[in-house]
Amino acid sequence: MLFEKVIKTTKRNEMIDVTREIEKCVSDSGIKEGICVIFVEHTTAAVTINENADPDVRRDILTYFEKNVPINFGFFHSEGNSDSHIKSTIFSPSLSLIIHNSNLLLGTWQGIYFCEFDGPRTRRYYVKCISD
Repeated sequence: MLFEKVIKTTKRNEMIDVTREIEKCVSDSGIKEGICVIFVEHTTAAVTINENADPDVRRDILTYFEKNVPINFGFFHSEGNSDSHIKSTIFSPSLSLIIHNSNLLLGTWQGIYFCEFDGPRTRRYYVKCISD
């Protein structure tokens, strides 16, 4: 089952917790055992899994990338968003997660994040739930 999700970002660089939305897709799919694939169709956005208990982790990740892959580095790309392309490549446009007993297998502290690197924008991502 395929779900299309739309998300509105508010900052140039941000990580938005989409764990609950993905879990709802899994629940709505009715799949008990299988795989959940999350795919971002943009070249300046990504998805990742990381800690969801302390918001300072997200802030630290974004601060690190803003410092080490700065917008004003002097890239050649005429649109001025090469930093965004690099950040999304370092992360990933997709994730594959295990569905077991109708739930995503995530660690206690893990959350799923939509990563915006060229916002604010209206973005789209897809969730595909596949049964065993």
